[in-house]
Amino acid sequence: MKTKSLKGTMLLAAMLVSFISLAQNRLIINADQGDVRINKHIYGHFAEHLGRSIYGGIWVGPDSDVPNEDGYRKDVMQALINLEIPNLRWPGGCFADEYHWTDGIGDPAERPKMVNTHWGGVIEDNSFGTHEFMNFAKKIGTEPYITGNVGSGSVVEMSKWIEYINFDGVSPMAELRKRNGQAEPWGIKYWGVGNESWGCGGNMTPEYYANEYRRYATYARDYGGNTLYKIAGGANNWDYNWTEVLMKNIPLEMMDGISLHYYTVAGTWENKGKATEFNKEEFLETLRKAALIDELIKRHGTIMDKYDPEKRIGMIIDEWGTWFQVEPGTNPGFLYQQNTMRDAHVAAISLNIFNKNADRVHMANLAQTVNVLQAVILTNDTDMILTPTYHVFDLYKPHKDATLLSHDLKSEEVGFGKEKMEALNVSTSRSADGTVNISIANINPDKKIDLDVVLRGIDAKTVTAEYITAPAINSHNTFENKEVVKKAAFKDFKLNKDNLKISVPANAILMVRVK
Repeated sequence: MKTKSLKGTMLLAAMLVSFISLAQNRLIINADQGDVRINKHIYGHFAEHLGRSIYGGIWVGPDSDVPNEDGYRKDVMQALINLEIPNLRWPGGCFADEYHWTDGIGDPAERPKMVNTHWGGVIEDNSFGTHEFMNFAKKIGTEPYITGNVGSGSVVEMSKWIEYINFDGVSPMAELRKRNGQAEPWGIKYWGVGNESWGCGGNMTPEYYANEYRRYATYARDYGGNTLYKIAGGANNWDYNWTEVLMKNIPLEMMDGISLHYYTVAGTWENKGKATEFNKEEFLETLRKAALIDELIKRHGTIMDKYDPEKRIGMIIDEWGTWFQVEPGTNPGFLYQQNTMRDAHVAAISLNIFNKNADRVHMANLAQTVNVLQAVILTNDTDMILTPTYHVFDLYKPHKDATLLSHDLKSEEVGFGKEKMEALNVSTSRSADGTVNISIANINPDKKIDLDVVLRGIDAKTVTAEYITAPAINSHNTFENKEVVKKAAFKDFKLNKDNLKISVPANAILMVRVK
């Protein structure tokens, strides 16, 4: 009797363990609930005059041996067209507050040169200016987002730049634009009033910047039926006082967005760690730090809610991403770093969090597009590679302008010591045609996770999926081997009525689409 009793107890215990294991990794999606749109501009990008971002990355000039169209690299241009980027921020960054736009118009041979004091002390020849940027944006089908110079510029300088770009009648700046070959105004919408004014943009106090913003924004006028979306230079990381002062001192009708900058650093600012050489503990610590953006959004958002309960003012996270040591042998001021599966996970976690907070987060810009920090594209003289981060943005395209869905996730944990994180990180949305989009990152580098998905409010018939994964957490693409990390079809799932079982590979990021 005791033996039978013991066997029964062991069987019950095994069943309980099985049940707990199942419950640990369970996702319930309410496909018929949701009224917040995930703004496509959350998937924006950033190209600063920094290192080889513009010169050699986007622009090589019409006389270059690199295949180009009107001076723009064809390979980079096509890759960005395929990625369908919604907006591109330019010319900075720190560079924006030492950039004088009149130096970048007219005959390129006559444009004055300057020293890029922020980034490497190299010569900036201004061959890539307003016309080159606006034409590039048109070629790749993206909206321009320009940051104006508050730090070393003037109100009249910024006002005239907006007039040059947007005025549709008779004015000195409109006539100058026409003489430079652009008859019609570009009608730009997104305009940043300075950048990092607490630091490289002028080392201002929040009170001083708030007053300066009011002055500059007064003369940042709307022309020809075009309405500017004005973005105030917001806080860095945990500087909640900066947000409080700006929200209190700037009339809400004078701004449409307020920025927030947050970089994920593996180590410290003095020792940021290497981009490709790291262990499992450093990998998980980096992802833990990336996930802190959720706390920042909530805390800055709470301050914004006090003054703007309707959430009309957008939180604009226009600089985010990883920041590691530069690659050996490269100019320290060029911020060139490789891009691994760790970066891909940072991108997936960050985008999932932005989606979750889409009622407040209206735009975000990865730093940066080509050859700088967490780039989606790396180039050398004549060749190009797509990074793991590129493939995450490619996977996540269905989330753009989709409806954020309510979901409940229970996930097992992974970590080291007392630092633990959920191994699965998820975002769910519904496209206009009713397709449910499920993005899933499994940050456990060693373990496949069986996820039980309950689909409510949808009569599911078909499932398709794609993913990226790699043998190691530091796997990355090189010019010698471009497809170590790439997007591929995923088939390890099973649909049974309202239940979808997915075997999520270790160290993988998926996009599952159910219809």
